[in-house]
Amino acid sequence: MGDMTATDNYRVLLSGGEGEIVEKKSRFISTIRKCETEEEAVAFIEEMKKKYWDARHNCSAFIIGSRGELTRCSDDGEPSGTAGRPMLEVLTGSGIRNIAVVVTRYFGGTLLGTGGLVRAYTQAVKEGLDHCETGIMRKGCELEVTTDYNDVGKLQYYFGQQGIVPAESIYAENVKFILLVPVEKEDSLRKNLTETTCGKVKIEKLKETYFIDKE
Repeated sequence: MGDMTATDNYRVLLSGGEGEIVEKKSRFISTIRKCETEEEAVAFIEEMKKKYWDARHNCSAFIIGSRGELTRCSDDGEPSGTAGRPMLEVLTGSGIRNIAVVVTRYFGGTLLGTGGLVRAYTQAVKEGLDHCETGIMRKGCELEVTTDYNDVGKLQYYFGQQGIVPAESIYAENVKFILLVPVEKEDSLRKNLTETTCGKVKIEKLKETYFIDKE
C-alpha cells in the first residue's frame, strides 16, 4: 500500500444505506454504496438510473481513494451547482472515502428554487448516511507475541483489561498471539507486555497493515 503516515486513518462504509425526504411533494431518494474505483462508481450510477428510469433526475457524487484523490459530481439536469456539488460537500464533510451516492428526484409539480434544491439534495444525502454502517480504517501493524504457558494467564488478563482481542491464538510448544495494533499504540503495548511478563515475552512485528474498527 505504499508509504503509510499517521494521517492514514479514514472512515469507510461497512454497509451502504438509503434515505428519503419529501420537499413540496418532490421525493428525494438517496442511495449510498461503497465503491473502490471510478469504474465501480460509474456502474453504480448507471444501475440507479436504470432502476429509477422514470424519475426526473438522478444526481450523483462520489469520492474515490484513501485520501479522496478522485471526486466527481453531476447535477443531471438540475440547475448548475444545486445538486451534485452540495451532495459532494456532504460526502467530503463525512470523512468517508470510497463512497458514492445517487439522489433520485421525482418532481412534485412545485419548483423549489436554487436554495430549496441545495437544501433538499443536502438533506437527502445526510438522511442516507444516517442509514449507513461505518468504520475507521486504521494504519497498524501485526504483532506476533510469544510466551510460555506460565504467563498465558497474565497476558489474557491484560488483553481483557485493555479490550484487546487476538486475531489468532496458537497453542503449541509455546503460545503465540497474533495482535492487530494501531500504529500509535505499538510502543506502549510492547512496554506493557514486557512489564506484565517480567521481560519473558517475545514480540515480533510481522507486517504493517490496515484494519477496520467498527464505529
